[in-house]
Formats: sequence, structure tokens, C-alpha cells
Amino acid sequence: MVKIKPAGDQAVTVEFADVIDETVSARVIALDRDLKADPVAGITETVPTYRSLLVFFDPAILPGRALMATLRDRVDASAEPDETQARHFTIPVCYQGIDALDLAELSAARGLSQQEVIALHTGATYRVFMIGFAPGFTYLGGLPEALHTPRLTEPRQKVPAGAVGIGGAQAAINSVAGPSGWRYIGRTPVKLFDPERSDPAFFRAGDFIRFRAVSPDAVAALDRRVAAGDPIVECEQPW
Repeated sequence: MVKIKPAGDQAVTVEFADVIDETVSARVIALDRDLKADPVAGITETVPTYRSLLVFFDPAILPGRALMATLRDRVDASAEPDETQARHFTIPVCYQGIDALDLAELSAARGLSQQEVIALHTGATYRVFMIGFAPGFTYLGGLPEALHTPRLTEPRQKVPAGAVGIGGAQAAINSVAGPSGWRYIGRTPVKLFDPERSDPAFFRAGDFIRFRAVSPDAVAALDRRVAAGDPIVECEQPW
């Protein structure tokens, strides 16, 4: 049963479940899209997570109790997710050299060759469950079970932006340089966070991603294009 609860004096959380699940994620995103398509006066921001939607509001415009009642009605109306609105992207990744920070160790831990790891990683379709932790950091579902690997016992102090990682059963793309305990097997030149863009985060919850392997020379050329302001990838037709 969906739970709607206060989260302080200016936010409400709509909890759909207590598990990480694609169906749950689809319902979270359906409510988020519904509130954006048909705004409620007083709601200032919505933040999709794995299993809930955090709704910020201005209590001077919209009392919390009234918002909770409105959200209950919206949950019932948006119970059937519409996946036709999902965006699809194919993301270039270099799995070689300095970009493959943990590829050799992860391959040995899983009893796979590095090429087998790359084939599994590029052969899957990933769903963006949420954006969080750092601006633009992209949490992904859909990692093949054969690649599930615990995080590092000792986090690195700095991982580059664009690093493509694995943490347990999850996959992710690092958005800005910083410390991390995820295991990183490649890097994409796609700029996940840019405060100068109208939408600073490149991805949003509900997107679908596939990865394609590119060479070090190719990724270097793509890095130059990104530095010149080229987004290098665009939304595609559904696969």
C-alpha cells in the first residue's frame, strides 16, 4: 500500500514500496510526470528516488494536509505507468587503459575475462532509477547478475567524472570528480552535470541507457568535442 507521510514542514514523501524494483520505479516516475504535466499550486519541486517521490511545497500556499489528500488522488490516477514517454540513449564508454580502474580485479573476482565483462556490460539495457548522491550522479538498474560485485573495502579519494561503475547489484555513472567506493570499469566522455544547461543533469529518472565500447583514441576525440560544447549523444527512438 502506498504511504504518504510528512517529511519536515515543507515536504511530503510518497512511498510506493520498500524494495528496489522496476515496477515500483515506473510508478514513482508516473506520479512525477503527472505532477509536472498538471501542476499543483504550491508544489515547488519533486525528487524521484528508487521507491518514493519527495514533494516539496510552500505551506503558505498549500497546507500539508491538503497536499497529502491531493497526492492520494494523483497516486490513484497515475497507477498505470506510461513507459512510452521514456527517453533512450546509447552511451560511449572506454573500457581500456586508465579509464578501466577496476576492470582487471573485477574480472578476476567474477571468474570472467575482461572481454566477457565488457560484453556483458554492453549487452544489457539499464534503467535510470534516480539521480542523487552528487549532482547528476546516475543510479542504474539492469546490471547482469554475473557482474554483481561488492564495493571496494577502502574507497578511492578521487574518481573522475564519467566513470562507469558497479556497486553490488547496481550500476552507476559518476557525474563529478570525487571520492567513491564503487568499482569502475570504464569512463564515458558524456558530461552528466553542467550547471550552465537549462537542465543541469543530463539524465533523469525513467531514462533507458545502453553502453557501447569505444577505443582510447575515440574517447579522446569525444572528450575534445565535449570540451567544445558538443553533447555527443542525443535521445533516440525506443529500441
